[in-house]
Amino acid sequence: MSRISLDAIRDAAGCIDPVFLDSPQFESDPLGAVLGARVVVKVETLNPIRSFKGRGAEYFVHGLPPDAPRLVCASAGNFGQGMAWATRRRGRSLDVFASTAANPLKIERMRALGANVHLAGADFDAAKDAARAFAEEIGGWFVEDGREPAISEGAGTIALELLYGSPPLDAVVVPLGNGALLGGIATWVRAESPETRIIAVCAAGAPSMERSWRANRVIATERADTIADGIGVRVPIPEAVADLQGIVDDILLVEDADTLEAMRLLLSHVGVIVEPAGAVGIAAIRTHRERFAGQRVATVLCGGNVTEEQRRLWFA
Repeated sequence: MSRISLDAIRDAAGCIDPVFLDSPQFESDPLGAVLGARVVVKVETLNPIRSFKGRGAEYFVHGLPPDAPRLVCASAGNFGQGMAWATRRRGRSLDVFASTAANPLKIERMRALGANVHLAGADFDAAKDAARAFAEEIGGWFVEDGREPAISEGAGTIALELLYGSPPLDAVVVPLGNGALLGGIATWVRAESPETRIIAVCAAGAPSMERSWRANRVIATERADTIADGIGVRVPIPEAVADLQGIVDDILLVEDADTLEAMRLLLSHVGVIVEPAGAVGIAAIRTHRERFAGQRVATVLCGGNVTEEQRRLWFA
């Protein structure tokens, strides 16, 4: 039985702060002409935290009992912003752990939203270990993105919007990090549009979730080496791996160079700046164009937190 509930996804659509709902979605003719497919983009960057993470964080925090322990989480930056938004809105405190190499813009925004930010560990999974230990020390609740069903259910509202009143989709292409976004979207699409293929995308330099999904067991990697920090997972969450079994059709890997080209295509043809994790869907459609040729394909532009230095480096 699935941990992710269709009824909860419907419920989430009525509980999440409206600033995160009904994000723009449209078929981009210029992008489609380049990619050889009818490409629908769901733009999740035009909200106060510039990513989809507010949806899941809002639904999770909304459902907490008044006496819930102090909240602790780990984040590459976007989930931490979502949690900071949701906790500040409800008068709760939040401690976020991020790696010492985390995006400085994301760190700045988490602090500006009221989170107590701790920098620990060389990568996201090391920061996660520090967060877990801290939560145990203080008697807090370690909130793990990808483990809590409510976070996936909040993210699933993206699929509810994507399919509502829309012509049929041949495929939905979804960035895959810890699995919360994909779990929510795939659960809804598989139930409401079973003929639509669900394709996930990992960075080639961070393939742990792709390997784990294929083996149906956790396969960690020694490193996560990618510019796509939002999906740079080294140690998958067992529950998230299990959630994806039977509802995902395939997982593709894309190189960073192809992700950079996708980011530039999105700026040129859609007019949005998207961070690497948000562009991997377009990278996959471009590099596997024979799989999507002539089809109506949707993808989620799931984040847009890019520093000034990164803009100069990546969009020059």
